[in-house]
Amino acid sequence: MSGAALAGTALADDITLTMNEIGRNARRASRALALASADRKKAALFAMAAALRAASGEILRENARDVEQARAAGQPASFIDRLFLDEARLEGIAQAVEAIAALTDPVGRVLATFERPNGLVIERVATPLGVIGVIFESRPNVTADAGALCVMAGNAAILRAGSDSFCTSSAIARAMASGLREAGLPEHAIQLVPTRDRAAVGAMLTGLNGCIDVIVPRGGKSLVARVQEEARVPVFAHLEGLCHVFVHERADLDMALAIVRNAKLRRTGVCGAAETLLVDRACAQTHLAPLVAMLIEAGCAVRGDEATCAVDARVVAATEEDWRTEYLDAIIAVRVVDGLDGALAHIAEYSSAHTDAIITDDQAAAERFLAEVDSAIVVHNASTQFADGGEFGFGAEIGIATGRMHARGPVGVEQLTSFKYRVRGSGQTRP
Repeated sequence: MSGAALAGTALADDITLTMNEIGRNARRASRALALASADRKKAALFAMAAALRAASGEILRENARDVEQARAAGQPASFIDRLFLDEARLEGIAQAVEAIAALTDPVGRVLATFERPNGLVIERVATPLGVIGVIFESRPNVTADAGALCVMAGNAAILRAGSDSFCTSSAIARAMASGLREAGLPEHAIQLVPTRDRAAVGAMLTGLNGCIDVIVPRGGKSLVARVQEEARVPVFAHLEGLCHVFVHERADLDMALAIVRNAKLRRTGVCGAAETLLVDRACAQTHLAPLVAMLIEAGCAVRGDEATCAVDARVVAATEEDWRTEYLDAIIAVRVVDGLDGALAHIAEYSSAHTDAIITDDQAAAERFLAEVDSAIVVHNASTQFADGGEFGFGAEIGIATGRMHARGPVGVEQLTSFKYRVRGSGQTRP
């Protein structure tokens, strides 16, 4: 075997050993967290928030390194925006941790109680999932959000950051660990994988010899596809946000202009950003041109169907691929559709089942849209950018699950629990 091959084998062995040790530490920490009181977990979270503020200088220096490397690599502005932190954004991260601390402890909730004819009393009680592996890419805030949510739900977290956010995420994880120590909880309850090597992802997908109970991928198509294909443990899939806004014939134009602008342009790089605008043919004569002009004049490129191209010479003709694209940039695809049925058909064909919205004053049309669109989040007369755990009152989110497991939509503390049955008897035996 060549020297290079031997070195590669040694590196793979080192990563395997490291990851297995991380898994064992997480499993031990999860047992302690499962028994921790609500007050102890809350104290740890407040200590984490304080530690994030105290470490702001280090975190922002590390973030500047990540941003500089991303720019040197030619990453687009939308990617840089997802990666970038300043004092205000870091304060927002700390406040999100505190918001999680203020939530009701989800562990130990009695979800149902019933008594059998033989006198047995059965309770269904919320319990932690155990150890949660989170694999994410460019958003360093996921380190704090995921770690804090897992702790509040009594779980240990193994976090694997993308190489682009590695320095920032490492600094955030160190601050979170110091908060755990201060509160007397095991620092291994939140562990960031200490390598950029992609082999660490493969190790996590094996389940680390039974130490990981669920995997949450948060990133692009290729990451999620790999996780779903290779994972040997359950997956909370966070697919792309190919979100739609449908402007119905009974939509108020001023409301539509405000919502569409916010849904597309508030932050173009978030998964709740609108990527396709659908306009009802019945109101296209009055609504389409103002909507298109507003978007273009706000700096958004518009790719449209034939009807859309006809109202503004600045529109570029859309291709089939545009209806399937999550731009995460100041670009939107626009199509005129034949009423509610046309919008429902388009969304059924192209939506990623993340978030889809209707703008209308017709309550019956709104209710039909909310009932028939099979996405994790459906919205009436509001921006798709409310697709966020913080906006749902969850404090933060570990991701937005687009599958059909029990965790769907923003995954907060309640979604990070399972349950067990407690059966209380008085000497019953089964005949």
